[in-house]
Amino acid sequence: MSGTLALTGAGGFLGWHVRVLARALGLPEPVLIGRDDLASPERLAGLMNGVDRVVHVAGINRGEPTDVADGNVALARNLCAGLRACNTPPKRIVFANSVQAGNGTPYGDGKAAAAVLLAETTRWLGSQFDDILLPNLFGEHGRPHYNSVIATFSRILAEGGQPRVDSDRELDLLHATDAAALLLGEDAPGTARRSVRQLAEQLTDYAETYRRGEIPALPDRFDVRLFNTYRSHLAPAAVPLPRHADQRGALVEAVKVHSGGGQTFCSSTVPGVTRGQHFHLAKVERFVVVSGEAEIRMRRVLHDDVVTFRVTGDEPALVDMPAMWAHNITNVGAGELTTLFWANDLFDPAHPDTYPEAV
Repeated sequence: MSGTLALTGAGGFLGWHVRVLARALGLPEPVLIGRDDLASPERLAGLMNGVDRVVHVAGINRGEPTDVADGNVALARNLCAGLRACNTPPKRIVFANSVQAGNGTPYGDGKAAAAVLLAETTRWLGSQFDDILLPNLFGEHGRPHYNSVIATFSRILAEGGQPRVDSDRELDLLHATDAAALLLGEDAPGTARRSVRQLAEQLTDYAETYRRGEIPALPDRFDVRLFNTYRSHLAPAAVPLPRHADQRGALVEAVKVHSGGGQTFCSSTVPGVTRGQHFHLAKVERFVVVSGEAEIRMRRVLHDDVVTFRVTGDEPALVDMPAMWAHNITNVGAGELTTLFWANDLFDPAHPDTYPEAV
């Protein structure tokens, strides 16, 4: 898509992914609509007037049954009041609905009723309505015990626990960035189907492998996204690497990958120069300083806090870049810096998965 965008629910899990993808696509910064805005038709009209697309993500997923059902309807009703007050209505209204809509649960019935209200309003406005039925979503920085079982299992494993499966069933899963693509009118791959037990076993294997500093087998796109979701529940860290030395010199095992080689490359950097200043949506990337002294900095996109690591070739350590975190590396030493980089896939100039963003 192109043009202006207004977004409800921007502070939530899916809303953050929509904003990050919009940033990666080079779209204008979305107009953010908060809960207080939704309570005022006049304020809403001022925010939405003349925009190309309104994406309605705000919703209530958990709580007392009546609060969930009534809350989702109330949010849609308030949004409709603001839309009707616009002098120049938005061209397109996009609703982040659910495949559970109309399934007899408070959440499903609330989402279905909300869709009816939005459809009636857009017909009255002469705008276009996109009712996007989303399955179970997962992805980086989801809230455990709220957004998805994957977020719950990932947090338990990140804290050293063991996930427990009380009731196994199959789930249709879609990564939140792919859901964001659908909401923004972009192409996205289909869903993946996994059982709850399969997810627990796969994530447990990832955790056990990654604790050793090794990269697990990542044979397809879903596996990469699932691994990145687990990694998002770990605090960024510089992990010391064993250094094996004898009379001949020293050896450090920088990258051990269980399946698929990816791409490894080295760079030299003169003192005072910074490399990077970008983020990736999905790429798994590792930095290892071989010689010299560097400062590695990273920041979650759309957040302010910066994490900094001082690393040196004398004491090798690996630093893995979280997906959707801007990062850079600066030579802070007196001599040349040599850095080993590894990524899980081959660089494709047509689809580099690299988006400019200063840390």
